[in-house]
Amino acid sequence: MPCERKTMRYGHSEGHTEVCFDDTGKFIVTCGNDGDVRIWENLDDDPKFITVGEKAYSLALKNGKLVTASSNNTVQIHTFPDGDPDGILTRFTTNATHVTFNSSGSRVAAGSSDFMVKVVEMSDSSQQKTLRGHEAPVLSVTFDPKDEFLASSSCDGSVVVWNIEDQTQVISWPLLQKTNDVSNASSLCRLAWQPGAAKLLAVPVESKVHLYERGSWDHVSTLSDDLLTQPLNVVVWSPCGRFLAAGSVGGFLNVWDVNSKLCIERQKHEKGFTVCGLAWSPSGSQIAYTDTEGCLGMLDGLGTPPTDKPAKDYDALFDDDDDGVMDEGLSDGASPVKKAVAADDEEDDDFLMPLTPFARHADTGSLKLGQDKFGDDDDDAGSAVLAAAAPLLPPRPVYEGPLPSAPQKAFQPGSTPAHLTHRFMMWNSVGIVRGYNDEQDNAIDVEFHDSAVHHAMHLTNSLGHALADLSQEAVLLACPSTDELASKLQCLHFSSWDTNKEWMVDLPQGEDARALCLGQGWAAVATSSLMLRLFSVGGVQREMFSLPGPVVCMAGHGEQLLIAYHRATGFDGEQVLGVQLLQLSRRKRQIISGEPLPLSRRSHLSWLGFTAEGTPCYVDSDGVVRMLNRSLGNTWTPVCNTRDTCKSKSDHYWVVGVHENPQQLRCIPCKGSRYPPTLPRPAVAILPFKLPLCQTSTEKGQMEEQFWRSVLFHNHHSFLSSSGYEVDEEARSQSQKEQQELLMKMFALSCKLEREFRCVELAELMTHNVVTLAIRYASRSRRLALAQRLSELALEKASQIQEEEEEEEEEEKRQTAGYSGHRQQEEEEGEEREEEELREEEEQQETEEAAETKPGQFHFVHSSESERSTEAAESSLSVFDVQVLGSGKPSASSGQPRVTNILDSMTAGRKSAALGGSAGKSSKNPVLKPLAPRPKTKTQSTLLQLTGSNKTKKSQESAEPQVPPPAPPAENTENQRPKTGFQLWLEENRKSITAEQPDLEEMDVIKEAMGRFRALSAEERNEKASDECVEKRFKRRDYSSWRFSGEEFKGQISFRGRSAQLKTIHFNKLNPNS
Repeated sequence: MPCERKTMRYGHSEGHTEVCFDDTGKFIVTCGNDGDVRIWENLDDDPKFITVGEKAYSLALKNGKLVTASSNNTVQIHTFPDGDPDGILTRFTTNATHVTFNSSGSRVAAGSSDFMVKVVEMSDSSQQKTLRGHEAPVLSVTFDPKDEFLASSSCDGSVVVWNIEDQTQVISWPLLQKTNDVSNASSLCRLAWQPGAAKLLAVPVESKVHLYERGSWDHVSTLSDDLLTQPLNVVVWSPCGRFLAAGSVGGFLNVWDVNSKLCIERQKHEKGFTVCGLAWSPSGSQIAYTDTEGCLGMLDGLGTPPTDKPAKDYDALFDDDDDGVMDEGLSDGASPVKKAVAADDEEDDDFLMPLTPFARHADTGSLKLGQDKFGDDDDDAGSAVLAAAAPLLPPRPVYEGPLPSAPQKAFQPGSTPAHLTHRFMMWNSVGIVRGYNDEQDNAIDVEFHDSAVHHAMHLTNSLGHALADLSQEAVLLACPSTDELASKLQCLHFSSWDTNKEWMVDLPQGEDARALCLGQGWAAVATSSLMLRLFSVGGVQREMFSLPGPVVCMAGHGEQLLIAYHRATGFDGEQVLGVQLLQLSRRKRQIISGEPLPLSRRSHLSWLGFTAEGTPCYVDSDGVVRMLNRSLGNTWTPVCNTRDTCKSKSDHYWVVGVHENPQQLRCIPCKGSRYPPTLPRPAVAILPFKLPLCQTSTEKGQMEEQFWRSVLFHNHHSFLSSSGYEVDEEARSQSQKEQQELLMKMFALSCKLEREFRCVELAELMTHNVVTLAIRYASRSRRLALAQRLSELALEKASQIQEEEEEEEEEEKRQTAGYSGHRQQEEEEGEEREEEELREEEEQQETEEAAETKPGQFHFVHSSESERSTEAAESSLSVFDVQVLGSGKPSASSGQPRVTNILDSMTAGRKSAALGGSAGKSSKNPVLKPLAPRPKTKTQSTLLQLTGSNKTKKSQESAEPQVPPPAPPAENTENQRPKTGFQLWLEENRKSITAEQPDLEEMDVIKEAMGRFRALSAEERNEKASDECVEKRFKRRDYSSWRFSGEEFKGQISFRGRSAQLKTIHFNKLNPNS
C-alpha cells in the first residue's frame, strides 16, 4: 500500500486535537485546545474557522450537522459548512471528552469526565439515555453499526459494551491501566467498530489491537507490529471494513490487512509527536491525522481502483519484469502503485488495496511467523506457495534512517500564537501588549506594570500588526506585507521630549518582518530575506547585516542584542539552532558568533530573552531553562526545569521574566495548554532555580548545588562593572560571603568524612582569608598533614594575589603615567608648606621648654614574630614597644631582638650645629631611631609601649647610640621634613621595584612606585598615613593627642612632661582616638 505523506500544517495550539471528514470527503474538519473548529478544503489553502468555546475536546460530523464537546461542559450543534450555532444538544457536570454519531446520524453518544455516557436523539434532544457504571472519566465511545450496542472505554481501566435500549452492561473487559484523569491516561483508547458487516470491535491495548467478535464477545485475534513499542492511541477502520489504521503515542501510523493480519503500511510522524486524531476518508484513499502539537497531516494514495484481471495467486504479482526497473532507487513513499491483490474467493472484490514494499519485501521467516502468530487458516499448499515465492523477491535498498525535521517558525518571545482572536502580543518585565481581532474591534492595548513609566494606551490596529515589543522608551510594531502594501515597521516613542512621538518605515519589496526587539536607544528587525536592520529609537537607520540563517526570534536588553536562527536542517524531530550575541555600545563587538544553541531532545525553542540583570537565557519546549555562563567560556547552563513542578503532563509554565537577584523565574501556570488566555488576567507565579547536579537529596549535593548556583547567578556583577554600570557592592560582598560560607561547610563535612584530598580541592576555591580559617579548623581537628598542605596553598594564593596586583598596577601605570607626575608635584608642594608650619611650632616650643627637663630619645623595638605554624596564616597581632632611653646608648638590659619595622628609617630631629657635626651634640627634639625595614600585612596591629627616663641632658649628650641607622651618618637632618605615607612605602618597596626593572632611572622608579601606591586599597594607604602621623606627632612633641587612622592600637605611652611628672596615655583597642 504505497502512499505519499504530505507536509503537515499548523492548525491549532498545542494540546489534544481531533480530525474527521465530511460525508463527501471534500472537507477535513479539525478542533483543538484553542477552541476553534477549522475547515480545510485541502492542506495547501488556509482554513476557515468556527469558534465554539475556550477549548474543543472532540467533534463529529454527519448529515450537515457538526457536534462539538467544548470546555463549558456542553455538547453543541453547528450547521456545516456555515458554522451557525444550532443549539445545545446536552450538558454534563464536567467537560465532555468524546462525541460520535451513529451510522445513520440520528443519534449522538457523548462521554464525560463525570463518569457518564449519554445517548441523545438529534431530532429531539430531550430524548436521552444515560449509561452509568464507569468509575472514572470516560475516554471514548463508539456505536455499533446496527445501532444496538455501544462500546466505551474509561480511565477505570475497563472497556464496556452497553445495550442501548436496556441501558445495561453486556460485558466488561479490564484491559487498560487505571488513571484518575484523561490527561494522565497513557492512551486515549479510541475504540472503533467495523463498518458494514459489524463483526469486529477494535480495541487498542498497549502496542497491539485486540479484535472482539460481536455477539460472542470473544477475543478472536490480535494485530501487532514488531516496530511498535509505545501505546496505541486511536484506531479507525477503512470504509470497506477490511483494513484497520492505528496511531501511536510514539508517532507511528500503521495499517493492517485484517484478513491476513499483516501490517501493510508503516509511516512515522515527521517529528515523532503523539498521534491523537485519525480519520479515514469516505473514498478510502486518504488518512488524515493530527498530533498533540496542533498540526494536521495526511497520507494520500492509499487505494487504487480494481484492475480488470486481478491476480489470483501470489506468484502472479511478480510476473511483470518491468516492476523492478520502475521501482529501482525509489523510497517507500515514492514507489508507484503495484498490481492489486485479489481478495479471497469468499470476500467481496469491490475494494482492493495494493501491497506495500513492507509486505512484498518481507523474508520468508517473517511471513511464516506472521501466519502462525495470527493463526491463519490457510492450507499447507498456500503456505508452500508463499514460502516458495518469498525467495524470488528482488532486493531493493530502502532508506529507514531519520527524516528531516520541519524548521521551527519564527515567533516573538512572550507572545501567544498569532491565529488567536484575543492574544498576548508581548508580555515582558515592562508591560503587556494585547491584540484583539474580532468582529467588534481590531485594536492593540498597551499596559505598563509601573504606571510611572507611561499610562496605558489603546491603539487602532488598522494595518494588522502581528509583531510587537515593549521597552521603557517605546512600543515597536510590525505587520506583514500584502499584495498592495509592503511590510511596515511602526514605533511609538513615548519617552521622546518632542511632540512627534511616532515614526514608520516601509521595508523593501519582498521583505517581511519576522522578528523584532527593542534595546536602549535602538530597535532591530529581522526580515524574511535573512537581513537584520538596526534603527535608532528616534527612527534613524543604522547598521544592517545578513543573518547566517532564517531567524527564529530575537531579544534586546540595554546594549545587547541576542539572535536565534536556524544553522542547518535537523533530523528526527531535532532543531539545529545557532545564536549570536552582539554588544551595540560605542565599541561594537560580537560576543557570541554563530555558536550552537543547545536544546533538549526533540524540542524547540519557546522563549528567549535576558534576565533583569542582563544575562542571556532561554527556555525550550521541554521546560528546561538555560542561562549563559560568562565565566565558563560563554557556555549555557541549565538552571531550572519547569516540568518538575507541573502536576500533569498537559500542564506547562509560560515564562515572562527571569531575575538573578533575587533568584526568581516569573511565569504563568497554564493548565492543559502551553500559553494562557487573555481573560481573565492570568496570575504570575514564581518558581525557584535548581541546578541539575547529582544527588541533590544529600547534604553534600545540596551545598554543592547552592554554591555553584550562587557563583552562576552572581557573574553579572563583573559583567556590569566591566560594561560601566554601577554595581551593588553590598550585594556582591554578600554573595561572596555566602559562597565562602558554603565552601567552609563543605570543608567541615569533608573533614568529618575523612576526605582530606577533597578538603584541599575545596580550599582551592576559597579566598586567602577563608583558607586561614580552614587551616585553623584542620589544626583543631588534629589533621596536621592537611594543615601543612593548606599552609602551602595559602602561600601560593598570596603569591598569586601579588602577581595580579602587579599586573593591575602596570595597567594603571600606563593609564595614569602623566597624571601621577602632576599629583606628585602637588603633594611635594603641600609637604613643603606643612614643613614650614611645623618648624615655626618647634621654634616656639624650644623657647618655652629651655629650662625644663629635656626628653630622651625614642626607640621602636619590635617583638619577636609568632611561630611559623598553622597560626602563621592567621591574622595575628604585631607588637611594637616604644621606650624612652635615658641616654643615647641603648640599654643592654632590654635584651630586645633586632627585627624589621615599617616605621624604620623615620628620623625626627631638630636643627644640628653642622652637617657633619659630632654625634655627641645635644638634640632637643626626640630622635626616632631607625631600624631595618620589615614588611607588614594588612591585618597587622601594633602595641606601642613608651618608657621614659629622668636622665639629664648631659648624660644624653655624652653617649653615642650603638645601633647605627641605615641612612648615611653624614645625612643632613636639619631641613628633613616628616616622610609621607608614599615615601615610607617607597623605602620599603624600592628594592623590589629596582630588582624587577633594573634599567629604570630615579624618576622612573618614582613614577612606577606612585602607580603601584595608587593601586593600594584604602586600608593599606591608611596604614601609611598612620605611620606618617606618628612621625609628625613625635616631631611636634604633641604627645597628649595622638591620632591613628586605619589601625587599632592597644597599649600605653609613658613620658615626663613639663611638670616633670610621669604621665601615661592609654590606647584602647576599641577607641584608637581616645
